[in-house]
Amino acid sequence: MDKLLIQGGVPLKGEVRISGAKNAALPIMCAALLSAAPLRLTNVPHLRDVTTLLNLLGGMGVAVSLDEKLGLELDAGRLNSPFAPYDLVKTMRASILVLGPLLARCGEARVSLPGGCAIGQRPVDLHIKGLQAMGADIHVEHGYIIARAKRLKGARICSDLVTVTGTENLMMAACLAEGTTVIENAAREPEVVDLAACLMAMGANIEGAGSDMISIHGVSALSGAKHRIMPDRIETGTFLVAAAATGGAVRLRDTNPRILEAVVDKLREAGAQITAEEDAILLQMDGPPVSVNFRTAPYPAFPTDMQAQFMALDCIASGTAMLTETIFENRFMHALELQRLGANIEISGNTAVVKGVSRLDGATVMATDLRASASLVIAGLVARGETVVERIYHLDRGYECIEEKLSQLGARIKRIH
Repeated sequence: MDKLLIQGGVPLKGEVRISGAKNAALPIMCAALLSAAPLRLTNVPHLRDVTTLLNLLGGMGVAVSLDEKLGLELDAGRLNSPFAPYDLVKTMRASILVLGPLLARCGEARVSLPGGCAIGQRPVDLHIKGLQAMGADIHVEHGYIIARAKRLKGARICSDLVTVTGTENLMMAACLAEGTTVIENAAREPEVVDLAACLMAMGANIEGAGSDMISIHGVSALSGAKHRIMPDRIETGTFLVAAAATGGAVRLRDTNPRILEAVVDKLREAGAQITAEEDAILLQMDGPPVSVNFRTAPYPAFPTDMQAQFMALDCIASGTAMLTETIFENRFMHALELQRLGANIEISGNTAVVKGVSRLDGATVMATDLRASASLVIAGLVARGETVVERIYHLDRGYECIEEKLSQLGARIKRIH
């Protein structure tokens, strides 16, 4: 099993390219199931989750091809097996996103209940209730969601909770439904907007993406399209925090500063100087960071996917920070590993109190989920001596070549096989 070996104490400096967004690429790849014509995608990140989903789609009869520029083409013209087996779904929560498209296109679907990072409850009942409101017959049997519908009907769906994958699943299903579907309390994340843009390029009729109410007017069929995946705002934020924690100066290109405002505001509060360009963002840190308090919440508030990275920053900041996690109940597991490096963190329910220390010391730590892995890497970059991060297969699910990119910025980091 691979590990990362980090020699800390080097400020990150230089320029690096940001990859396409995993959380946009996965639902957009599932959207290919809605059409018999090819969907061509560019800026697709090379990640373990993307490979897993390609294997899942291939098993359903989707033809997959890469061009010379590493663009991806998905052709579901011969879709023949609306079945998502446990062996593939168990490693990736986003696999549930095939449910809506399969049901809408094929009239049936058999999808295993999903796996993924163990960061808390992410119930699929909101997906199921929404599809049932659209006329689907659904039951769970032997760990599989069994769904059938001759043709879905438009409905008004109000979710109890804001759910990104739930919004995406229902939006895709509604594209081929008869009549109009209205999703209230919809997720507003940029990745939802990117999926809607791709669906509209395929011929879908969608209004309100990016707001808390999305209207989808069903059509009889969707066509092929070409779409560029949006930049990864969480990768962008992770590299910004890493540069701030190490006292560095970086320029991140091929990204979009406008979808990261809550993170940028907190970094400025921590003492970073940040300049936004059209498709790049620059950060310079001239002194030690100052502790920042924050509370995670759905977009456009502070993202839960940046909580762990900011905890690592607060560990070496001056002052005391209070971090409140409102999205996932098990998302402080990285705190115990940060304590192994010398961090002063106290957990009480969904709140962490982080008292900044003058330095962290290298040690062997174990990643527990995707974003926790990133926080341990950041802590290793600032710690004195050598840090070993184990179980980095979590990192490979969501960060493209992270050790290579950090090396480009001067970090002393290497992968051990």
